[in-house]
Amino acid sequence: MKLNIILFFLLSIISQLNNAQTVGLIESSIGVTDGYVLFSPMTSTNTYLIDKCGEKVHEWTSSSNRPALSSFLTEDGSLLRTGKLNNVRFNEGGSGGIIERFDWDGNLIWNYTISDTVSCLHHDIKMMPNGNILCIVWDSRTSQEAFMNGKNTSYAQQYLWSERIVELKPIGTDSAEIVWEWKLFDHLIQDFDNTKLNYGVVADHPELVDINYFPGAQDTPDWIHLNSIDYNEELDQILLSSHRMCEVWIIDHSTTTAEASSHNGGNIGKGGDLLYRWGNPQAYQSGTTANKIFYGQHHASWIPSGNSQKNKILVFNNGLGRIGDYSSIDIFIPPLTSTNNYTMSNNTVFLPNGLDWSYSANIPSSFYSSNISGVYPLDNGSYLITEGASGRFFEINEFQQKKWEYVNPVYNGGIGSQGDAVSGNPVFRCNQYPPDYDGFIGKILSAQGPIELNPTQPSICESLDIAENELLSITIYPNPFSNEIKFDLKMGQEMEFKLYNSFGQVINFQSIQGDTKINSEGILPGIYFYELSIGTKIFQNGKLVKQ
Repeated sequence: MKLNIILFFLLSIISQLNNAQTVGLIESSIGVTDGYVLFSPMTSTNTYLIDKCGEKVHEWTSSSNRPALSSFLTEDGSLLRTGKLNNVRFNEGGSGGIIERFDWDGNLIWNYTISDTVSCLHHDIKMMPNGNILCIVWDSRTSQEAFMNGKNTSYAQQYLWSERIVELKPIGTDSAEIVWEWKLFDHLIQDFDNTKLNYGVVADHPELVDINYFPGAQDTPDWIHLNSIDYNEELDQILLSSHRMCEVWIIDHSTTTAEASSHNGGNIGKGGDLLYRWGNPQAYQSGTTANKIFYGQHHASWIPSGNSQKNKILVFNNGLGRIGDYSSIDIFIPPLTSTNNYTMSNNTVFLPNGLDWSYSANIPSSFYSSNISGVYPLDNGSYLITEGASGRFFEINEFQQKKWEYVNPVYNGGIGSQGDAVSGNPVFRCNQYPPDYDGFIGKILSAQGPIELNPTQPSICESLDIAENELLSITIYPNPFSNEIKFDLKMGQEMEFKLYNSFGQVINFQSIQGDTKINSEGILPGIYFYELSIGTKIFQNGKLVKQ
């Protein structure tokens, strides 16, 4: 009875804390993935590293440049970030211009500028295993160049900002060599002007981009708006996300720069043409609105090796223009062949026909960011999501249950106080790094307290520690199991047991208390996942194997 009273009291405290939080740590459940979260508030020159209790463990400051969205930790513990310069020509959302690298102590050790009247770094970068950096760069083209490539002369906007990808090899403290380059303007098609060399049937050439596909954006030069880049070393391929096209693209990196400007060469033999595109077949005249899956997405990445979802593609689908105004996290499986090429259905539409997995909130509109945002897979099958417009980060597990939530307290007016309503606190994307990340070797990661002013005491984490360490002693055995699953619950509180199959379907649901066992003879051999909970609070989860 005493344990029940204490547990009820603690759960009440946790609930009250959750309700009182407006910034910083909002929620943390037992079983949350351990690690450190890196983020750069878009209204600040600071970049923060926090633990999963919402406390700052490190901070970097750029002397003058606010973030131009991306920031990463490298394996030597330095910070790689993009910065925003004042380029009056390239002034769309996501404009940048400079890359900066700071050591752990905050010293600027390298920087490089791509910002002039014809080009500008924007949105995203990707450090490659060899230390080089892939960059998305706006590539301004004159109206004459656009017309020579068959642009529709009736469109209001005549000149264009095309896109190019450059691979930089850092040199010294402020230089770099472009060692590889790809330009979109080398891979265009159109069916408007039959006097031009790139005239053709758009649907017959999905490997090329239609210069006249301007969905709702015929008055803007920023007609492609790439917003994320990823690199797969095993495939030697690059993954790109086009906000305007509502597509993700894959191009070959194994080419030379000369081959990348052509339609031949590289491991696949297609030069710089698109190897793959997915999300909106309307963009190559092979589908309708009914076939559209992505809506202004802002982050696409390969799920890395070591994860059970390896080589699937993970996308933050913003949902801009989608009926209902809601965002989703989507996973699909590109149809990769044994030669690292991609197959199509009847040589018309790239496969697959639909998503492999998708997450949206129970109330869909409660999870929505019309722009920016991102998602990263965690090693244990969970996902760290950035709802960028509201500066909100949260973790969901493989069962789509929220385990952790944090709201950026840094906003236009400074740093918010706990309990205050904060707006103007966007974050492009946050990243998480495990405690054993190479970049943390030899580094001090002591908790320095929350970023927000007037933090709540005791913290949510402190309350959970009490509940976990003093009240819970749960043993589930044997594992692997055969005909029964046994439970040893030292606490007297009744708990709910749920057993899930690999598809996330509940196949067993029972109330258990104390020392008990359940019959499992009807469960087929395989891998399963379980949860033990009281109400909405999950106290333990894990994997069970049926022999």
